[in-house]
Amino acid sequence: MKPFARVSVAFVITVIATLFINSSGAFARASWPQWRGPSGQGISEEKNLPATWSATKNIKWKTPIAGRGHSSPIVWGKKIFLTTAIEGPLVPGAKAVKHMDGDKEYVHPDSVGADHKHLFKVICLSRETGKILWEQTAFEGTPYDDRHRKSSYASATPATDGKLVFAFFGSEGLYAYDMNGKFAWKADMGKLATVGMGTGTSPILYDNLVIVQRDDENVEGSFIVGINKKTGKEVWRTPRKVQASWCTPLLVRTSKRAELITSGTEAVIAYDPATGKELWRHKGVESNAVPSPVANNEMVFISAGFPTKIAMAIKLGQAGDLSDTVAWKYEKGTAYVPSPILYGDYLYLTTDRGILTCLDARTGEVKYEGGRVPIPATFSASPIAFDGKILMTSEDGDTFVIKAGPRHEILGTNTVGEPVYASPAVADGNIYIRGEKSLYCIGV
Repeated sequence: MKPFARVSVAFVITVIATLFINSSGAFARASWPQWRGPSGQGISEEKNLPATWSATKNIKWKTPIAGRGHSSPIVWGKKIFLTTAIEGPLVPGAKAVKHMDGDKEYVHPDSVGADHKHLFKVICLSRETGKILWEQTAFEGTPYDDRHRKSSYASATPATDGKLVFAFFGSEGLYAYDMNGKFAWKADMGKLATVGMGTGTSPILYDNLVIVQRDDENVEGSFIVGINKKTGKEVWRTPRKVQASWCTPLLVRTSKRAELITSGTEAVIAYDPATGKELWRHKGVESNAVPSPVANNEMVFISAGFPTKIAMAIKLGQAGDLSDTVAWKYEKGTAYVPSPILYGDYLYLTTDRGILTCLDARTGEVKYEGGRVPIPATFSASPIAFDGKILMTSEDGDTFVIKAGPRHEILGTNTVGEPVYASPAVADGNIYIRGEKSLYCIGV
């Protein structure tokens, strides 16, 4: 059986976006414009953010959000955007697309959803008060494919350039709205089969493009595409001979060029983001491609956690087939779902149980292994980092504050009092955590 056919946990992803550079430091503080923030890597440069909170302490506001969504909130100026999926009644006769494993039909035991009517929505809230300013229904009907029962039809984090908000709902399309909720356009990229697990990859932005890594369970249907931000028309499309993936691509800007880096079961590929032309490729992770890449100016770090565990560093700026070259490789301690985090000189890997490994990013030297959180936990959210701290939020809603550096030290444990599957956002002195039922603004 193919690796992707053995999926057994939620695909609450996700994964990595553009390296966003804003010339105004004050404005950048108020923005977290995409999956994992301005850099697409979960890093905030802010200081004096709250380090302690509870369901009743340092909560500026709490807003109930209808439906089910594991997408992260994004922030631009005084507005917050997120997506949700509201499940309606059973639709007699409705069912998901048929999945095949060789010549036999395959149905994952945890696949659900396609036999119900759904509303897929984009929501805008006030950053200052949490009040819902507007919401738009992007899709109404029965989805093309199932999702994992633990996941959501709204797992892809939206992105914004301050003019339009872009939300991806897999087979049901990529939608653009202006900042006041007016519909701009929809891009239909065809039906996307994901082994009944749902969609995880998030859209990223590059110059005048929205870029989507659209990997199908049928390798002949996989491609990556650049879409004009203003019109929704395709600018370029590049086929990819890879199985379904759930990770978000990473845009890295070095002194020489921009590289759009994608993880995949069969291949790790870097593209020119302006044209979709392949720059280099490397042997794939040979596992489900769920965690997103992270990078510095010299190397990109790729990881996967099921069925095999792998983390590897590949030098940027190269060309051709690099499958026989790797800066370093490490073969344990990686996660199935959460992405790693690169903070300062160190790469931090986490398992789905929150066991941390710290590696020297340049050499791959192990600084520590087996760093544990103080209570048993499972993680779907990816870590974030700021002010010398790494934050890991569990599915129970507990956020563990860990001191960054080559020694493992737990600084504290906080909770919002409800389950959390989405990765946090940081903007203008606040931390935003999306719980199962509510969006929280945490601030001093």
